Amino acid sequence: MKNPSTQQVAQANLKALKPYGDIMDDGTIQLAFTLPVPVSPEAREAAVQLVQKMGFDQIKVATVEEAAQGFSFFVVYGNIRHTVDYTKIKVLKVEAKKRSREEIDQIIQEKIGRKLIVLGACTGFDAHTVGIDAIINMKGFAGDYGLERYQWLDARNLGSQVLNDDLLKLAVRENADAILVSKVVTQHNIHLRDMKDLMARAEKMGLREKLIFVAGGPRVTHPMALETGFDAGFGVGTKPSDVASYIVEEYLRRQQGGNVASAKKVVKKTTKTTASVAKKSGTKKPTSKKSPARKKARK
Repeated sequence: MKNPSTQQVAQANLKALKPYGDIMDDGTIQLAFTLPVPVSPEAREAAVQLVQKMGFDQIKVATVEEAAQGFSFFVVYGNIRHTVDYTKIKVLKVEAKKRSREEIDQIIQEKIGRKLIVLGACTGFDAHTVGIDAIINMKGFAGDYGLERYQWLDARNLGSQVLNDDLLKLAVRENADAILVSKVVTQHNIHLRDMKDLMARAEKMGLREKLIFVAGGPRVTHPMALETGFDAGFGVGTKPSDVASYIVEEYLRRQQGGNVASAKKVVKKTTKTTASVAKKSGTKKPTSKKSPARKKARK
């Protein structure tokens, strides 16, 4: 496929957006899949017919190779007729200015004056720590250092299979500011049940208004995190600085009198998706007030 020129990009029809292949609006899409049959002319024809049933035109089989004995791997190009109105798309996403590690450290030092305590864990029976390790461990992810390397963050990786009760009790004992929950296992929506359980327990313990709750994982989205009662959700490709930027901005907003419930209501008016999230979520929203005991502990 050719690289689009600046002029071509400027000519894209955003009200009827289609994929770009060789020329603007040709609707070309690349598909890759495996069929459990040996490489043969019949296998090639089967691949073409399958792509035709998907609604593609001008189908071209770019390559067919043996993936294993009795399996054929295909790369196929086809042109799609459908379009989307890009100008009407509204996505509910985490609203936080992206900052560097140095900027975040400076903001915490100057505006907060103490380290923010962040606890991270894979909860329930989830034993996959790749995500929480990438965010918290010092080496970080994709050239972006983990939260452990921040001078003004006290970030602690609690590992896997941490029970919700234990996590919340530790947060109370350590006077934490934020909790990061990583969920990878999603069979039968167990991640949703675990997340809702955590927030229900936090509400019962009076912690919902005192902590910043952040969820992350390959199947986690921001709307879904809000629906389960969390403050924010981060998906695939999230870097440590994305999470740190949000935590610091959200902490300062609450300290400056920002009401979480009011802030979310403003966002909910912009999209039907957000309205649906608000309807399904039965959890109470945080306020900016801190308990006297917590204020005293900070002094």
